[in-house]
Amino acid sequence: MPDESSHSELVSAPAAKPFKSSRGVPRRIGVLTGGGDAPGMNAAIRSIVRSAGAVNIEVYGIRRGFEGLIYGNFEPLPSRAVANVIQRGGTILETSRSPHFRSQEGRARAAENLRYRGVEAIIMIGGDGTLAGAIEFEREARIPIMFIPASIDNDVPGTDYAIGFDTAVNTALEAIDRIRDTAFAGERLFFIEVMGRDSGFIALAVAIGGGAEAVILPETKCDMDDLCRRIEESQSRGKRSSLIVVSEGPRTGGAFAIAEEVRARVGMPARVVVLGHIQRGGAPTARDRLTASRMGAAAVRALVKHRSSCVIGEHKTDLIYVPFADAMDRRPKIDPDWARLVQTLSV
Repeated sequence: MPDESSHSELVSAPAAKPFKSSRGVPRRIGVLTGGGDAPGMNAAIRSIVRSAGAVNIEVYGIRRGFEGLIYGNFEPLPSRAVANVIQRGGTILETSRSPHFRSQEGRARAAENLRYRGVEAIIMIGGDGTLAGAIEFEREARIPIMFIPASIDNDVPGTDYAIGFDTAVNTALEAIDRIRDTAFAGERLFFIEVMGRDSGFIALAVAIGGGAEAVILPETKCDMDDLCRRIEESQSRGKRSSLIVVSEGPRTGGAFAIAEEVRARVGMPARVVVLGHIQRGGAPTARDRLTASRMGAAAVRALVKHRSSCVIGEHKTDLIYVPFADAMDRRPKIDPDWARLVQTLSV
């Protein structure tokens, strides 16, 4: 019997045995959320629990992501356990980064825990790091896994859209609208740093929706000469203030570094606002609740219909099933026409 309470030394890796159900359809499944939290995860959990209950599948919640898999942090999730969660941000199952899951011993212990409890399939909800872990675990443990993309960065392979992105953009837009008021009043230049890690989706959407003068993305090199020229031209046309949206991370250098260089070259007073983790929290938008509910139900249907492990993705508003073998080759990409639109609309 696996140790459920202490983080003891990991067991040696046993030979992998496939997870099988006598009926073909799983009788008991697990659900976990991994990596960074995203608004809408709870709506997905709710949909999974209710959809599974409708076809007499028992659901176990696995707390704290892959760590919970390794250390046996399982609990039953009956229908009432997900009442009144659809409007909540974060994740009721909690999440964590798990260095132990990166080892074969850790993954072997996770598989042992699942077999002991009779869990025959898993639905995982998370970003690209969680997906990479899911693909490796499925290969070694030979357990069916359905993956639901949830990341405010919107950078999950296999889908055009990830749960949480819309909420993060709307949260950032609300902040930018407020910043614009004070920028206009004080005739100031503001640099607003948004989240996104190596992905510029949030920055690009916020720049267009917030009426920014320019956007700095990790996917493209920042032309400081062009940026400074555009700021000066906007001032010469009588603009009282300017907003520049900067995606976080080493590829852009961050808002503080860019603001300092612009301040030195242009000679205008500048302010920096880093929105940070405020973009992760809060009630999910209708878009994220709807997408999460659809994807959760689709994941359960996929297990019932004996689909191979796959990403439950979205393409042009349609739900699609992308096999793990193909998912990593389907990474979402920034549309250069959107980036050009920022400049066109800023005149």
